[in-house]
Amino acid sequence: MSIRLRLTLWYSGILAVTLLLFGFGLYLFLSFYIYSDLEKQLNDTWKQTYERKKTVGIPTFRGGYQLKLELDNLDTFSENYFFQLSSLNEEEAPLIHDRSSLLKGYGLSLPISESARQKIVQTDQFIVERLNLTVSNRSVPIILVSKGFNISENGQLISRGVLQVGAPIYYYQNFFNLLQYSLAILALVTVLIAATLGWFLARKALRPIEQVIVATQKIEKGADLDKRIIYDGPEDEIGRLTVTINNMLGRLQLVYSELEEAYRAQRRFVSDASHELRTPLTTIRGNVELLEKMWSKSLTSGQGAPANPEHVEMSIEAMQDIAGEAHRMSRLVNDMLSLARADAGFEMELRPIELKPLVEEVARRALFLPRQAEWIVGDLDVLDGLTVRGNKDYMQQLLFIFIENAFKFTSEGSVRLDALRSREQIGLRIADTGMGMDKEEVPHIFDRFYRADVSRGKTAGTGLGLSIAKWIIDEHGGSIEVITREGEGTTFVIWLPVVFLPSA
Repeated sequence: MSIRLRLTLWYSGILAVTLLLFGFGLYLFLSFYIYSDLEKQLNDTWKQTYERKKTVGIPTFRGGYQLKLELDNLDTFSENYFFQLSSLNEEEAPLIHDRSSLLKGYGLSLPISESARQKIVQTDQFIVERLNLTVSNRSVPIILVSKGFNISENGQLISRGVLQVGAPIYYYQNFFNLLQYSLAILALVTVLIAATLGWFLARKALRPIEQVIVATQKIEKGADLDKRIIYDGPEDEIGRLTVTINNMLGRLQLVYSELEEAYRAQRRFVSDASHELRTPLTTIRGNVELLEKMWSKSLTSGQGAPANPEHVEMSIEAMQDIAGEAHRMSRLVNDMLSLARADAGFEMELRPIELKPLVEEVARRALFLPRQAEWIVGDLDVLDGLTVRGNKDYMQQLLFIFIENAFKFTSEGSVRLDALRSREQIGLRIADTGMGMDKEEVPHIFDRFYRADVSRGKTAGTGLGLSIAKWIIDEHGGSIEVITREGEGTTFVIWLPVVFLPSA
């Protein structure tokens, strides 16, 4: 069952119950009000009629007389009412003394039920009854008010009289029957109209949700996370739902892009690692085959070691190549191990480190690195008394990566190391006057296995150094600033947060 149908049924059901309660309440209120007013009128009429009763004596054959009750001008007041004046005897039927001409004309009398008779005898309260009179074979509903009074002569109680006043109520019953039918038809029509309107209103209200569903299905089928749901309605629940879905799509797009990039990087990493390992392995295998060929020939001929000086020199060069490539493979494997630790969430052990001694030690050891450029150590006084939270070994590795990288790309000129201060951060600056980089290369220099443009000469190295450096900086809560211009050199500034400031 759709939401639209459920909403329509709910609205229609609630409206139907509301109309039912309203109609029932209206019916009860009108019934109570009209019949209460009619009873009040009958009570007032009873009181007026009671004032017009009189007692007369009728002679009997035995020389006495019998009391008889009469009402003066009875027919004048009996146009819309029934009147009957009776007296009660102990176990005998009521004796009717007088009644209105409406009753006389049809030969009718107003009945007194046993329960009403007992109340009349015992109390002086008005007794209200609803009953039916059969007039010309037709049942006529009436409301009847009865009340008893004492019949006395010379202060002596003779009997108990009853005055009954009644009125037909078939007009009222017809009105209430018509009211019932009218309310039922009106409620039915209202519910049908409300259900129809509710159906269309629910459809209109839920149309944006249908648009959201259609748009989401298109995105699902097309697998295009760049698309967004267009909604120009008010900022209601549907508007917030649309914004939430669009934000979710944005996050999914970001995560999907990151996964794609990670997958491409992984494939590129495996490809580059395979290529980097294949080259030294090929070199080692070639040199081993060369040595095997030279030495096996000499050993087979029984000459022992090759006597030819050229062969000896070639053997030494081959062994040097093997050692160099093995060293390169060792560095590559170590670098890959460092990055694998970073990917696995390896956390460095950080502790407060006095920065100046560490930098001075790195500067001293950098003098012995292979280089063609001049090594200049600038002003490091700004580091006096400064402490950073870091790992000493990784901090040294970080500085050596940038220094070796500067030496590698600077065939002539200089490489300079100095320090600068910016509020609560300290910057270690490594600047060279080498070939520099194009601005388009800067965003990629920290990618794994990224190398400088081959058109400017392929440089030695694994292409993992700057990736490791970026990881070390991130672990230390720092940042890296790159300033470069092609043909003029590159400057790297490593910014680290200071955890202890020297006292003034």
